[in-house]
Amino acid sequence: MKHDEATATSHSPHKGKTGLLRIYKALLYSMDGLASAYKNESAFRQELALAVILIPTALLLPVSLTQKALLCASVLLVMVVELLNSAIEATVDRISTREHELAKRAKDTGSAAVLVSICACVLTWGLVLFDAFA
Repeated sequence: MKHDEATATSHSPHKGKTGLLRIYKALLYSMDGLASAYKNESAFRQELALAVILIPTALLLPVSLTQKALLCASVLLVMVVELLNSAIEATVDRISTREHELAKRAKDTGSAAVLVSICACVLTWGLVLFDAFA
């Protein structure tokens, strides 16, 4: 394989920014992603509403800083996984909206990841609260 072919296949033509400009552009793309998720994904809006309640609650609880961090991180993890699940769903739907076994598997697996992250969050909160108040 020629050097030009290797370069063409291993680098995206959209990747060319470096330094502070790249960081700035990445921030703008991230904000667009958050805005899109908020606008188009009801599950993300619900999880964001819970985060607005749970994160301040975690910070006010009489628990250690490590426990506060675990509580906050478990809530944020649910939101991260939801964003990734939404990206998977959008990508699958972009390719085709027809039913297909692999499309269903991709969407169901993304949904399962959200469920696992929610279980981890509930478990974390349950254990920290038990430790603090039992």
